[in-house]
Amino acid sequence: MFSLFPALVSGSVADRSALRFGDRSLTYAELAVSAGALAGRLDGAGRVAVWATPTLETAVAVVAALLAGVPAVPLNPRSGETELGHIVGDSAPTLVLAAPGDALPAALGALDRIDVDVRAEAVSAGPDAEPGPVLDPGAPALVVYTSGTTGPPKGAVVPRRAIAATLDALADAWRWTGDDVLVHALPLFHVHGLIIGILGPLRRGGSVRHLGRFGAEGVARELDAGATMLFGVPTMYHRLAEALGEDPGLAKALGRARLLVSGSAALPLHDHERITAATGRGVVERYGMTETLMNTSVRADGPPRPGTVGVPLPGVGLRLVEDDGTAIAWYEADGTPAGAHDGESVGEIQVRGPNLFTEYLNRPDATAAAFTADGWFRTGDMAVLDPDGSVRIVGRRATDLIKSGGYKIGAGEIENALLEHPGVREAAVAGEADADLGERVAAWIVPADPGAPPSAEELADHVAGSLAPHKRPRTVRFVAALPRNDMGKILKRELPRD
Repeated sequence: MFSLFPALVSGSVADRSALRFGDRSLTYAELAVSAGALAGRLDGAGRVAVWATPTLETAVAVVAALLAGVPAVPLNPRSGETELGHIVGDSAPTLVLAAPGDALPAALGALDRIDVDVRAEAVSAGPDAEPGPVLDPGAPALVVYTSGTTGPPKGAVVPRRAIAATLDALADAWRWTGDDVLVHALPLFHVHGLIIGILGPLRRGGSVRHLGRFGAEGVARELDAGATMLFGVPTMYHRLAEALGEDPGLAKALGRARLLVSGSAALPLHDHERITAATGRGVVERYGMTETLMNTSVRADGPPRPGTVGVPLPGVGLRLVEDDGTAIAWYEADGTPAGAHDGESVGEIQVRGPNLFTEYLNRPDATAAAFTADGWFRTGDMAVLDPDGSVRIVGRRATDLIKSGGYKIGAGEIENALLEHPGVREAAVAGEADADLGERVAAWIVPADPGAPPSAEELADHVAGSLAPHKRPRTVRFVAALPRNDMGKILKRELPRD
């Protein structure tokens, strides 16, 4: 039998808290009844859209769709009309699930609507309601749309087996059990916040407490009240690191956590160091993407690896490949690193395993282009393998791999070096066309003191002294802020180039 939520189906932890958003919560017994009743209303519905606000209703709606075997399409409430119209037109949902009272945009106006009233569903179903049938592991579970940085967003069809494989592999890497209580404040329309942050605890039979809105006070409160794990993105951990100096209570709360996990972008080394120094607790980084869910992680039972995303998760194959398709570093079947694990040889990360998506919806051309002839997924991320086998990402092929004067340079390591300078608050690095070098290293800096920024020469010398002379920025621009998306990732294509 294959079930995404064994604890929900078996009733083994019926009285345990499953979901809590603010002061609203559901036990496993209540979730089984509420989501089971809603699942009955979705039978045969085809794909359904979910207006993915950070609420109890969103979590119940997605669980209900999964119980019913109906693919769910999470929608970002902050999407513009054009993007939202594209997603709705491409995925063609038959209806939309939303919290009662939510005002929906015009792009959803033609869809039938079901208001997800979690208490009314539970009452109408009665005490004997059962979750839906056990379904094929290969059946579509979610259609999650990519960020659309290189064109209109593409719908990655995520099968049920990928969700189960990723969550079970993370349970191994993080020693994740039903006794864990997770706290997070991530959006619920993507892999990190929804699949890992909501479905992850439910698969383990554990609990999740969603803050609704991120804040250091809420994080400290929940960790002081028994939460054992915190998920966040680098922007969140940076804010926590900034607050630690003035809030000893926050340091104690973070120190109580069993596991602190950061993802969706690289956490700068200086934030790693500040958090560890104040709390005695290191931050674990992992690496994944919409199409692959999770690929690697630093293990909870291993040594800390700041600046890396750890090693491949159980069941995941990973290799680094040159432009001509030659594999320069890889992992053997027993998990042993092989090839050029020297911390210097840069290649594109390619992966394969049960964690992968099935296809891009309605895009057979894009699906075919995403895979090599021998079945590996091309991530577009560039990395090196350190001597201990840890994967260290140096950037995206399209925006973060700088080919300058015959060298391949990863933007990420230069950004980390710049962030170690006391005069730098934020940094972004990319390549710009150069007649002599091919590309030159350019840096965009948010200074710690806008009134007295460090000079471009000082920053170039700092990088050259920390890394190597050919990695120093040749152009430095000072800006008030860096453009970022909802997950805090820097949008390098929007950096000012005047």
